[in-house]
Amino acid sequence: MKRKVCFMFINAAVGEPVRTSVDLGQSEMIMLGVGGYASACDEARKLADEGVILLELCGGFGTIGCARVTEAVAGRLQVGVVRFDNHPGYDNASGDDRWAKRDNFA
Repeated sequence: MKRKVCFMFINAAVGEPVRTSVDLGQSEMIMLGVGGYASACDEARKLADEGVILLELCGGFGTIGCARVTEAVAGRLQVGVVRFDNHPGYDNASGDDRWAKRDNFA
């Protein structure tokens, strides 16, 4: 059985989740784009259901987003995060400033 891992990024330009994967022989690397924290939680649960063992969140996720995704998977996979306390792509604001209020996670 292949070892499945995922990198998830967040971007307002993403409507429906966008997914691609790379077969690395003994493992599969999934790249998944979502448009907000609510979608990230839904997709993370799906990833856990399909046997993904590791989910790394991009720096666009703030601490609230990371916590919500971690809660959503309830220990069924490991969640890590690339950290930008002030994300350069968000005019040096936190991902939480951009996403948590919009998705009512604040």
